[in-house]
Amino acid sequence: MISREPGLHFDGPFDHTRGWRALPRWCGALALVAVAAFAGQQIAMQAGLARLREAAEHRLDMLATGLDADLARFDYLPALLEMTPVVPELLGTPSDTRLRDAVNRYLDGVNATAGAEMLYVLDASGTSLAASDWDKPGTTVGQDLSFRPYVIDALGQGRGRFYGVGITSKKPGYYLSYALRRGQSSRGVVAVKINLEEAERAWRKLPGDVALIDQRGVVILSTREDLKFRPLLPLDALQRAEVLRSRPYGEASLQPLQWTQKEALDRDVQVISLDGVDQLASARILRGAPWQLVVLDDLAPLRTAARYAAITASLAMAVLLLVAVALWQRRRAVRQKLASQAALQAAHDTLESTVVARTAQLRAAQGELVHAGKMAALGQMSAGVVHELNQPLTAMRTLSESAVILLDKNRIDDVRGNLQRIRNMVDRLARLTSQLRTFAYKGEVPLAPVPLSQAIAEAQAIVADAAKKQRVAIEVDVQPAALSAMAEDAALGSVLANLMRNAIDAMQDAPLRTLRLEARPKEGRVLLSVTDTGPGIRPDILPRLFEPFVTGKAAGSGLGLGLVISAQLVRAMDGTLRAANLDGGGACFVIDLPAAIAVIHNPPVPSHSPPLSTAQQE
Repeated sequence: MISREPGLHFDGPFDHTRGWRALPRWCGALALVAVAAFAGQQIAMQAGLARLREAAEHRLDMLATGLDADLARFDYLPALLEMTPVVPELLGTPSDTRLRDAVNRYLDGVNATAGAEMLYVLDASGTSLAASDWDKPGTTVGQDLSFRPYVIDALGQGRGRFYGVGITSKKPGYYLSYALRRGQSSRGVVAVKINLEEAERAWRKLPGDVALIDQRGVVILSTREDLKFRPLLPLDALQRAEVLRSRPYGEASLQPLQWTQKEALDRDVQVISLDGVDQLASARILRGAPWQLVVLDDLAPLRTAARYAAITASLAMAVLLLVAVALWQRRRAVRQKLASQAALQAAHDTLESTVVARTAQLRAAQGELVHAGKMAALGQMSAGVVHELNQPLTAMRTLSESAVILLDKNRIDDVRGNLQRIRNMVDRLARLTSQLRTFAYKGEVPLAPVPLSQAIAEAQAIVADAAKKQRVAIEVDVQPAALSAMAEDAALGSVLANLMRNAIDAMQDAPLRTLRLEARPKEGRVLLSVTDTGPGIRPDILPRLFEPFVTGKAAGSGLGLGLVISAQLVRAMDGTLRAANLDGGGACFVIDLPAAIAVIHNPPVPSHSPPLSTAQQE
């Protein structure tokens, strides 16, 4: 039966129509992302402007208070000098050089205490009679300053204030003047010049830029040198005439700034463009002077942060839309899953019954595998016991045959030596069977100092018959001769005999047959190496050499258990057994054991035994 459900048709016309139907949804999603970006940008911008305005308000409070205090700090000086008798006397007799010198020195002392830049006295015509800097270059003494606004205001109104560049010193400063009167007429003027450059230097330590603008709209102080003595707007003709007459800005060209108001945020807060850079300008009128203090903050970092906020908001909206789509898809998938669940239930039941049947079969097979593993473990233990007992039994047979020959030759002492060795091997077999019996229970091997020369000699005696048959030369090098290791005598002898026998078997077809045993101390350990001149270990066997049933011998020649048992015995003695191939050919087995704390000086059994030699000769 052919389904008529539209959702199951995937022909071209349907896909095209479906794509057009999805277009409004895509447009709506893009519109939401754009709205989120715009909202994020506006919120970040407004929040940033609020922070900047608050910070600028704090700076204006601090700067305006400090500047008003600096301007008012010297208001008392002109009145103080009026009460000093020597100053009015000089105005009465200006030609008295002695009196003028006394006034100069008095002004210098007062100024040194007050901390002003300059303190001086002018007569009624505006000529300077005495000054605190009379002895310095650029002093005002003798200068006609009647054209200066602060002199004119003091003579006409009693007090005067003025900011400008000094006529002689060429340094800008703030001037305070006070008229000295006799009755209704002015006899002279006392003036104080205040240096505001210290305040300007302190402004540079604050964030943003600061500018002080006078009543003409000219920047008179600023943290930026390129703004000084430049008006915000071009001066009109009347202002230019006043500037030429009073010369408040010295020789400045009064080039107007590129200052453009872009947006008024408040009465005293504006967004302006200064030299093409948008700034937030926050202003404050000073109480002590007709000046305006302006704090400028660059808006570029704020706008960058707003852009980042817009990007973050758009990404967040995109993520929300993706989550919504994912949830919608998930609900749709759940509905489809519920619709198909009924159809799958029957197949599930059939599959479950099949799984139960197969599980029973697997459990039966697993039981058989466990039984086979147990049988294999029993076989390994039996083979291991046979493997370990065969070596000393062979040596005992060789020693007993040699003893018979020696007894026929009436060499009683040599027979006694062979019997002594047989007794030692019987004791060794007893210890070995005891160890193999307790090995399955993971008992700890008692460690004691074992002289390596003696252990090597005993192992050499065990493999002597095999070495003779294969014409293998055995070399032993133990340095120092009394070198001992912490080990178990029987276990170490068994490991050495197994390694030596494997080396002898490996050199059956080698043209040069040399078995070398070398022992050296190293950093609290003892390294005992067994090397041969055979073909070496096959590369495919070397990584798995110490695994059960892995052997490089021909089929029927070995079970692959000797090295496994040897490695376990060495580990039980707190040591390691490793193997490698030599560059020049042959294999090398290294036994790493802890060195003995105290060397037991037992004389090693000589490696050459007269009875054994006699048996070998026969």
